[in-house]
Amino acid sequence: MISKAKELAIHDKDTGSSEIQVALLTEKIETLSKHIKQFKKDKHSSVGLLKAVNRRKKLLEYLKKNKKDSYKNVLSKLNLRK
Repeated sequence: MISKAKELAIHDKDTGSSEIQVALLTEKIETLSKHIKQFKKDKHSSVGLLKAVNRRKKLLEYLKKNKKDSYKNVLSKLNLRK
């Protein structure tokens, strides 16, 4: 997944752009989803998962509104929507 984040980077030292944040949140969401499937009673992790999903949703809405080309690129690289 980190390679996906590097593909979306605007420049070499890019760590904070919206595209990178979406990629990192996607990785975190996948990790937490696997964890929660294994430990169903872990409520703290499920809260963290919800926060990560909502934050990624807000970032994607921002990209859709302000950077349409980047939004489409992020969706295709991360396979988020069909």
